Amino acid sequence: MPDAAPLLAATAVFAAAGVAKGVVGLGLPTFSMAMLALFMPPAQAAALLILPSFFTNVWQVRPWAALGPVARRLAPMQCGACAGTLAGAWLLGAPAGAWAGVALGLALLAYAAWGLAGAHWTVPPRAERWLGPALGAATGLVTAATGVFVIPAVPYLQALGLRRDELIQAMGLSFTVSTLALAAGLALSTSYSGRLLGESALMLAPALAGMAAGQWLRQRLSPLLFKRCFLGTLALLGLHMVLRELLTL
Repeated sequence: MPDAAPLLAATAVFAAAGVAKGVVGLGLPTFSMAMLALFMPPAQAAALLILPSFFTNVWQVRPWAALGPVARRLAPMQCGACAGTLAGAWLLGAPAGAWAGVALGLALLAYAAWGLAGAHWTVPPRAERWLGPALGAATGLVTAATGVFVIPAVPYLQALGLRRDELIQAMGLSFTVSTLALAAGLALSTSYSGRLLGESALMLAPALAGMAAGQWLRQRLSPLLFKRCFLGTLALLGLHMVLRELLTL
């Protein structure tokens, strides 16, 4: 492909991923990693999503006045996520090769299956002190291996009994911290260059435009219907990635 073609394709991917995030409050890194990995190495895809993911999640963290209690409650989980991501980057290196494609495909399948099944569980307050860091570390390892940081972070956050606005804010905070940890992990594995940072900056505008469009659509489209279509698409992409890599072994 010409050099401009992957960037044009990536622009379309981030615009679509921004729409998904605007409607359901998550999905930008998950959708973008799934689509980008179809035509570029996973490490390059992970590097491209850093700035769009960071700024869209910082936007989602608002209102700042309500952030303090949520941040304090989730601090143990975020510490675990940072530690897990950096440890995973040191042990595994940047997402690369067939194993990264299979790992990403399996993560997408697991996330889609969990969402489509409508699974729900509750975490008692006394368990948050030890379960938060443990699942944060597990999320960090998945992040380092695949560039996706929704499993098991999102199921855990949904199990805390947060109100809707608190949950959206908590996911934004978790994704922001995970994005920064991923950037540090990529730098640790020497997979983040100035060129990739510049290309990531180019993806910010389509992601923000897509997110604004998604927020507009949220008022006119059933979030449940959109979420089912979104998760079904991720399941198909994950299955395709796993089968593609396994059939080439």
